[in-house]
Parts: sequence; C-alpha cells; structure tokens
Amino acid sequence: MPEVTTELQFGSAFQLLCATLLSAQCTDKRINAVTPALFQRYPTAQEMAKAEPEDVLEYVRSVSYPNAKSRHLVEMSRMLVSDFAGEVPEEMADLVKLPGVGRKTANVLQAVWFGRATMAVDTHVYRVAHRLGLVPADANTPYKVELSLKRQIPDTVIPQAHHWLLLHGRYICQSARPKCARCPFDGICPKLLKDSKLE
Repeated sequence: MPEVTTELQFGSAFQLLCATLLSAQCTDKRINAVTPALFQRYPTAQEMAKAEPEDVLEYVRSVSYPNAKSRHLVEMSRMLVSDFAGEVPEEMADLVKLPGVGRKTANVLQAVWFGRATMAVDTHVYRVAHRLGLVPADANTPYKVELSLKRQIPDTVIPQAHHWLLLHGRYICQSARPKCARCPFDGICPKLLKDSKLE
C-alpha cells in the first residue's frame, strides 16, 4: 500500500482535532462538506473560543449529534486557549481532558499530526482486526484491540496501519456486505476456517 493518511481535510492541528471530533458516527465525506465554512469562520481555537455553541451549530447542523458536538467544539476551544495557549497538546493525558475528546480522537491526533506510534480503533479497525484474525477473540473492547495490534505491528508503521485497516473496512471489508471478491486477503481469510461465523 502507498503512504496513506486520514481522508479528513484540515490545515492545522486544531482543524484536525475539530474534524476528528465531528467525524464520530459520521462519514468523512459529510465532515469534509461542512468544515471548509466552519474553518473559514473559526480557523483557530482563539476564534472558536469566542463563539457560542449556537453559533457553531449553524455550521455543523448536518452532522450526527450536532448539538453536543457544537458544544464540545466551543468548550474544547476555550480549554485550549485557557490551558494550552491555544495550541493542541501532544500528550494523551492532556488531549483526553479536552471536552469531546476520547482515546480514539487523541490517538488520531497523535498519529496523524504528531507522528506518534498510536493505533486509533474505530468501528472499521475493530471489525477488520477481528475478521482477519489479527486480534484474539477476547480483545472485546477498542482498547484491548489497540493494545493487541500495537504488540504485533512495528512502531514504524503503526500510524499507517491504522489507515490501512480503516480504509480496508470502509471500502472492502464492510459491515453488512463485505466485498470479498475484491479483497486481497480473501484466500487466507479466517472465514475459510471450520466453524467460522463469517460468510
């Protein structure tokens, strides 16, 4: 696979953080449709910190959970300004303090912006890791999948591996109708094993 990265569009760490927060349970395509106007109006944490959630809501109304996300964006921006001089922090402990930012979002920031060997586990990564037998059956939480994958994948490729797994799940190994005929792993897929629950 060539070098891969997120399909989200952004121009700074702050914009990546906003886009990643917005992308929860929403498609990157939808996020990329709304963020240009949002970032034009609020390009920095300092600018968004001056807004009210209702102001931001006008830009993100078409994403999933727009009320909560607009509130998180404003609260997150205010904390960035008050606690981190308007800059996105690099450390996990600081990132997850930000309103609306969980471990997955923090891992995306660390991998994509800061180049750290972190594995963000979303629904696609979780599904593909299990379907391809990359993690044991008892890795039954995103965190356990993250730890299991990090033990097996060299640090040098972990940031790319997240995207390889995610994009494979998004476009090939889809939840309802996997495109097995297009899958390069079809001949070694665990679905071939006796008593496999996969089709």
